[in-house]
Amino acid sequence: MANKEEFSDIVDTIGLTDADWAEINKLRQAYETDGPKALSKAIAELANNDAIRCLTIMAAFFPDMVREQTRDNMAEAGITEQDLRELIRKLQSPSIKTH
Repeated sequence: MANKEEFSDIVDTIGLTDADWAEINKLRQAYETDGPKALSKAIAELANNDAIRCLTIMAAFFPDMVREQTRDNMAEAGITEQDLRELIRKLQSPSIKTH
């Protein structure tokens, strides 16, 4: 990140929770107070403590990059978009219980 303004630019705020914003503010504070090294350290700590929240926050700043990386990781794991859609459909459909 070349300057402080670049870090403050959130591209996609959709779906961010209050907890996400609290973490974003912590990351901003680390960057504004101690610079890029502190930011990197804070991101690493967040990733270790809450990987999903870290991914959500990184996607808010860099949505295209996170989306592309996710697709690449899925492809490496042999998961297609159709596989993912089928899984989502199964998880969303009510389970049928027989007695």
